Amino acid sequence: MDRQKMLQQLGNVPQWDIIVIGGGATGLGAAVDAASRGYKTLLVEQEDFAKGTSSRSTKLVHGGVRYLAQGNIKMVREALRERGLLLKNAPHVCHNLSFIIPSFHWWQKWYYSIGLSMYDLLAGKLSLGKTKMLSKKTTQQLIPAISSKNLSGGVLYHDGQFDDTRLAINLAQTAEEQGATILNYCKVIAFTKADKRINGVEVQDVLSGKKYTLSSKAVVNATGVFTDKVIELDDPNHQPIVSPSQGVHIVVDQKFFPGKQALMVPKTDDGRVLFAVPWHDKVILGTTDTPINEIALEPKALQEEIDFIIQHSNRYLSSQIEYKDINTVYAGLRPLIKIKNKKSTSILPRDHTTIISDSGLVTITGGKWTTYRTMGKHAIDNAAFACKLPKKNCVTATLLIHGFQNKTTEADDILSAYGSDAENIQLLITDQPSLQEKIHPALPYSKATVVWAVQNEMAMTVEDVLARRTRSLFLDAKAAVEAAPLVASIMAPLVRQTKEWQQQEVTKFIALSKTYIIQ
Repeated sequence: MDRQKMLQQLGNVPQWDIIVIGGGATGLGAAVDAASRGYKTLLVEQEDFAKGTSSRSTKLVHGGVRYLAQGNIKMVREALRERGLLLKNAPHVCHNLSFIIPSFHWWQKWYYSIGLSMYDLLAGKLSLGKTKMLSKKTTQQLIPAISSKNLSGGVLYHDGQFDDTRLAINLAQTAEEQGATILNYCKVIAFTKADKRINGVEVQDVLSGKKYTLSSKAVVNATGVFTDKVIELDDPNHQPIVSPSQGVHIVVDQKFFPGKQALMVPKTDDGRVLFAVPWHDKVILGTTDTPINEIALEPKALQEEIDFIIQHSNRYLSSQIEYKDINTVYAGLRPLIKIKNKKSTSILPRDHTTIISDSGLVTITGGKWTTYRTMGKHAIDNAAFACKLPKKNCVTATLLIHGFQNKTTEADDILSAYGSDAENIQLLITDQPSLQEKIHPALPYSKATVVWAVQNEMAMTVEDVLARRTRSLFLDAKAAVEAAPLVASIMAPLVRQTKEWQQQEVTKFIALSKTYIIQ
């Protein structure tokens, strides 16, 4: 992807069929859907792709076991279907992961086993494997870190795991391959209208300051927790529909949770589940569900949220985790749909909602990563209908995502998540062997991945590289800070920038990282 060429398209296209606002999971899914149908498509994102919620997930592609317990069969069935399709269409960045629910009472094994057998049944032909009841001994063998106190056994089931922002970048690449124009750091500042109907947008290139007025037959608002802010550009009297909830995760070394299976505790004190998930040779622990009033690009974990995760993790693990053991803490905001008289966000539904305003603005919000494809489909279906575009069928159920390789990714192989692009990264190293050097001893990424990110994945800042093109900030925040000067020096000649730019980028990244580092 070449950002400069993308910007040139803004002046070359007299009218777009669809402009998508938002470069997270839903917006990227909508752009892939629209472009693959043959609509002239533009996506604009005010920051970097997946900067917000879409880079801060639990890294799971799942049907939602707890939604099954809530009786939301329709949502679980849809999510399980989408889970299966995603593992088929992007096996390089998604893989099957075994989960174990520990049992501390004799009846729990039967209870969970019956419920998860329904989970398998709802998945149908796209099931990832059968649920099994485990003895205490087998549970301890598979999860060596589990506390043996009152343990009576467990239940093993299967779900999917992925790298969220690697998939986001792949979706941006897929959209481009289908003919879409995709731009990060391009903010919508106003709508243009004729006869009270939206007929375009005014955008500003955040990096250059240049403004563009763009004409479009349809506009889709897929901005997650910023949904209401975009709607207010259309209708200043709009009443908010999003009730943001914060989810926090901590990342620790794998020594605290060795093995390849994940742990899932079905119910914590706030009504959510607790996960311990192996990921890139680390372990992710979470999550929380905290109602938030103020929406921020960089949400900060609250002290009580971190305490909550540590306390609950230590109830179930034999090795006790302390603050000094945390490599990274990250927070993300969920765009939940408001429901009158329901104050607890943990009981708000995770379904998605589509709204068409009187002006023709199509808004889609809610949902989760697993259902990004159907959300994109519903957004484009509604945009085509509301704005009288030629009817064209959705093809994304079988559309292979950029990087596709006909083999399952290995969870512990960093380059495998690049799929077919891994070979090209290796060619960079062949041409310039010094690029094989790591950017930091504690991080798995080479200098070649930095070069690749700038030249092919539209990385514009040090943060783009360390937070999203690689996952350095999410694996070890202190190591990422130490790697920042080297990354800036590699990037500077590639983006034609100065020593002063390097220093500014490092300073910005250090300031950003404070949210991720336990002080």
